[in-house]
Amino acid sequence: MKQVNYMKEMSWKTFVERKKTTDLVIIPSGAFEVYGPHLPLGTDTLVANKIAGLVAERVNAIIGPVLEAGESSELEDFPGTITISSESFKQYLWDTLRSLEKWGFKDFLFVNTHLGNVPIINQIAFEFQRTPGIRCAQIDYWRFIKAHCDGIIESGELAHAHASEAGTSVMMHLYPDLVDVSQWVNEPPKFNDLFPDVITYPPFSAFTNSGTIGNATIGTKEKGEALVNRSVDRIVQFLQESWYPAEAAVIR
Repeated sequence: MKQVNYMKEMSWKTFVERKKTTDLVIIPSGAFEVYGPHLPLGTDTLVANKIAGLVAERVNAIIGPVLEAGESSELEDFPGTITISSESFKQYLWDTLRSLEKWGFKDFLFVNTHLGNVPIINQIAFEFQRTPGIRCAQIDYWRFIKAHCDGIIESGELAHAHASEAGTSVMMHLYPDLVDVSQWVNEPPKFNDLFPDVITYPPFSAFTNSGTIGNATIGTKEKGEALVNRSVDRIVQFLQESWYPAEAAVIR
């Protein structure tokens, strides 16, 4: 029987036995928001969940609760967006971590696919690590793959914009049945920021009519597979060489 890595799929007795073998828990988090006309509202969460699963297949880790929705207030002009306030997200995450700590976890890896969650997770992680023996790390996934895309993407910086070449390619690889290529678009950002050195707060609709920024139409499943493989390899490398060097020889 294939090993189960998701806590939600374990009985409590199975969990007790699995927990004896690892201190590492992976926490996926994403968002519930517009992701172009060709990708589902839950794209961020779907990707985070799948990447967590792929990592856990190669290391001895348990996957904790998935944080389905995040802080998406800037995208509220688009139908279907669900916004969790920063305060609520922080408290939910904090309570989740304390529960996991209670059951013996010491190492917390956040696989996060939503920019709005990044500063909240950072704040929580710094605070949580004040507890002796606790380690935290965050994979800010869409920014993370930018460092590992050489020779794969074609459209430069905009490849990593919203629902563009990179995100579309990843979804074509991980969830091909959820990608509607009849609806994908090539939409450059319509807002030209004349003062990029000043932080301002325009709504997302100021940048795009469709929810896409960039060229989704050059996404391919082959690019997505390459991006996913490189990113998962890098995460596993971090765990083996930084957190568990003594166990690297026995990690699957």
